[in-house]
Amino acid sequence: MAMSQNFGKNLVFLPIVAAVILIQLLTAWTGSVYYLTQLTMSAYYSLLIVGLCVLMGYAGQISLGHAGFFAIGGYLSAALTTRNLSPYSGQLPVRLLDSLGCLHAGQDLYGDPLLVVTPWVACIIAILVALAIAFILGIPVLKLKGHYLAMATLGFGIIIYRIALASSYFGEADGISGVPGFALLPGLLVSGDKAYRVSNYYIAWTVLLLAMLLLRHLINSRVGRALRAIHGSPEAADAMGVDTARFKLKTFMLSAVFSALAGVLLTHYNGGIGPSEASVMKSVRYVAIVAVGGMANIWGALAMGMVLNFLSLRGFFGTYDDAVFGLILITIMLFAPNGILSLQVRGLWRQRGLFRRKKPAVKEA
Repeated sequence: MAMSQNFGKNLVFLPIVAAVILIQLLTAWTGSVYYLTQLTMSAYYSLLIVGLCVLMGYAGQISLGHAGFFAIGGYLSAALTTRNLSPYSGQLPVRLLDSLGCLHAGQDLYGDPLLVVTPWVACIIAILVALAIAFILGIPVLKLKGHYLAMATLGFGIIIYRIALASSYFGEADGISGVPGFALLPGLLVSGDKAYRVSNYYIAWTVLLLAMLLLRHLINSRVGRALRAIHGSPEAADAMGVDTARFKLKTFMLSAVFSALAGVLLTHYNGGIGPSEASVMKSVRYVAIVAVGGMANIWGALAMGMVLNFLSLRGFFGTYDDAVFGLILITIMLFAPNGILSLQVRGLWRQRGLFRRKKPAVKEA
């Protein structure tokens, strides 16, 4: 009985899968396969956004530093898979990694020996580092509330951005380029090469839908009910026996893992990463997209993440890109704090007090 109920609940994914396939077929039929590049990138950005949606909309914790976790994943994976360890091949840590099959030997463009960490190992290291930082940061920071929490996470994002910008190991202002493809399985390579454009589109959507499946089960579980209670009133949830500190921390760590994984995959897809991915405006953008979709609506966050990121990547907003996302955030907070999908046009102005009908004067008898 439970299995049939879970299967029925998961049928909601079928229209999305059908839409993903239909879009790919339409691009092939119309000769516009190049759109798949931006759609693939949007899917990876949306992976971060749905994780942030759970943190903000269900655990009630605002974060302006998730671009930092994205950059941790991307930069660490890029550095580990491009920095040559051949000069250190005689040292014990490198020999140990080599004996465990964690290193890949080859030659660089000049024919010199090249020894780098394999993408799978780099991905695992990057996610574990992001997880550890989220744990260390989350313990003190998640005790804060409101704008204090926002400022603390903003400070974390600024620190990551400055490290990426100032560190020679991470390429300073130029970032890291020449990142190799990520072979997930034989025949499945995360790479921006045109030959893999269609397969990468499906890889990105598979990862994203698996993440959505996980989050959906989480939200509908006992954990999800506890998170909603925390969002409604942490004090009341505490009184009912919910360990609010533990749930907040675990949700923060989960969203950090989603962000780091998105950073890893997008970096290997693009073949590089730059410090702009860790900028404060990137974090503001993610918060704006979550707000547009609805802070407690992972489907709305997914839809808006795909649409707005696609338009941005296609250059639709031009040089006003950051300004547009700032304006979107202000507008949503004024007119649709529960997300654009919950917007009721009828009576909108009266609800916000921007326009009120004058009541007819009552004549005295």
